[in-house]
Amino acid sequence: MKVIFLDLDGTLLGDDYSSERARPVVEELLARGYEIVINTSKTRYEVEHYLMAWNLRSPFIVENGSAVYVPRNYLPLRTLNEFGVEREDYRVIELGRPYPEVREALDELAPRYGLKYYGNSTLDEVMSFTNIPENLAKLAMKREYSETIFRWKKTGFEVELEGRGFRVSRGTRFMNVTGETDKGRGAKTLLALYSAVGNVESYALGDGKNDFPLFEVVDNAFIVGNLSHPKARHISSIEELLEVIP
Repeated sequence: MKVIFLDLDGTLLGDDYSSERARPVVEELLARGYEIVINTSKTRYEVEHYLMAWNLRSPFIVENGSAVYVPRNYLPLRTLNEFGVEREDYRVIELGRPYPEVREALDELAPRYGLKYYGNSTLDEVMSFTNIPENLAKLAMKREYSETIFRWKKTGFEVELEGRGFRVSRGTRFMNVTGETDKGRGAKTLLALYSAVGNVESYALGDGKNDFPLFEVVDNAFIVGNLSHPKARHISSIEELLEVIP
């Protein structure tokens, strides 16, 4: 079994957030027999938008490793039933902290550090900060486990948040606040489930520092953009990925 973890922002998606750019890559990966797993800082609702556009029904990981969503009956494993919670058409393995806890901490720090994030921003502000179209901005504001800090007037909030048991990681443009989890932990959790079914060869593609923990847990990692990671091979585009993997 070949499993590939794909980031969205800055990787599969361009500045217009359209699903069309990545469609040929997704279709070719499926044709080659890859199990495609979206692993992103985005919310479940945003991911579902793209899965529908690409006609995918597979597990996915949201909000920087905060939760693993597995479609019902996708992996008929006792482990999943023991540790996951049932939510609509999914079994969900929750690794992060509930959003109200994240929001409470940020609301307390916001006045001192000038923080702006989804929870204290209007829809118009979110669209201005992110350049996300209105329909996707509404989905991004439906947080379950994490927050994204768009603006800050001074630093120091990172240390305070970490002192309270949160993790602060930098994406392509913004700061992400979660519980003690990351994209690597989410991927490792899902890979353990796949490994119970059969042998797994794992791949990952990302572009930001928040993808670094993911690169550490897969067999083959690739990175696009300006950053470097010792375990990741640099490629120029998602299209080039198809040239360097089987």
